[in-house]
Amino acid sequence: MRLAEDIIKRPHITEKSNMEAITGKYTFIVDVKATKTEIKQAVEKLFSVKVLKVNTVNCEGKQKRMGVHQGPRPDWKKAIVKIDTNPKPTSYLTKGGKAVTDNKKLKTSIEEFGVTQ
Repeated sequence: MRLAEDIIKRPHITEKSNMEAITGKYTFIVDVKATKTEIKQAVEKLFSVKVLKVNTVNCEGKQKRMGVHQGPRPDWKKAIVKIDTNPKPTSYLTKGGKAVTDNKKLKTSIEEFGVTQ
């Protein structure tokens, strides 16, 4: 199993991603081989948030030139993660039938992304 730091490389900050961050959608550049489940678990572990949905986009690297030499940039993967902006405590029944509430402290935004609400 890979570490969460290896899956999430960095945030992808653009004008569009800053506008979507206000509504709870954050964009990250992730490892090309990462699955949606791995991305969800990594974001929940790194930022202490509840992830509702993960969308991914595979982007091909462009051809670039440097004088007479030509070569491709590497391929990369972008993940758009929707987080729960109003997390509620979860409750479940134990073996004896007693109701237990889980009081995890989940954040409503990702401060490290650089967008304030």
